[in-house]
Amino acid sequence: MFDLPVDSKENKKEYTDFRKFLLRDGYDMLQFSIYSRICPNLDAVHAHTKRLRRVAPRRGAVRVITVTNKQFAEAEILTGEKKPQENRITNKQILLF
Repeated sequence: MFDLPVDSKENKKEYTDFRKFLLRDGYDMLQFSIYSRICPNLDAVHAHTKRLRRVAPRRGAVRVITVTNKQFAEAEILTGEKKPQENRITNKQILLF
């Protein structure tokens, strides 16, 4: 999950570069500023978290939450519908951020 400033040209570029990195690295957008990535095990979660730490913009807020498939599946959708990428989630872990 992230909340990045876009009040200047430099900040907008950092936001755009970060978002492009996420998409190239296999993340899917669940909601605005909330991206997820399926990870097969905790080692992969740690590797991706380390990679995110290296590329995260210095300004704003970036958070990583790791949930299991079971926890994610139990999330209740109050409004809206499940996105197509959510149907790809299997019994592996997901990295939400």
